[in-house]
Amino acid sequence: MTKPRILVADDEPNIVLSLEFLMARAGYTVEVVDNGDDALARALAAPPDLLLLDVMLPRLSGYEVCQRLRASAQCRDLPILMLSAKGREAEVAQGLELGATSYITKPFAMQDLLTEVRRLLGAPP
Repeated sequence: MTKPRILVADDEPNIVLSLEFLMARAGYTVEVVDNGDDALARALAAPPDLLLLDVMLPRLSGYEVCQRLRASAQCRDLPILMLSAKGREAEVAQGLELGATSYITKPFAMQDLLTEVRRLLGAPP
């Protein structure tokens, strides 16, 4: 059985390192991109099992990436977990309206994030 593949799209090195470590330790294969253009291109070229998507990304925002992925046939059902320091109700609602499956605000507890990842993937690896 292959390990579920998670694409992490975040431009904050400390968060990327933490997410990579946590997801790899939990048994997932992790790929990382640091901007919206690369997140969109990578997800469309080889859809991951889950996308951890920061809202504030260079080039294309996480909102734009989410909206474009939802418009594509191959990524219409891709679980997208948005991560953002923007936690006001309107921002969370915008992310969900554009197609995010779930939304977690930063800072977050790593265990809470892992629980949500497992829920979105349907089972632990």
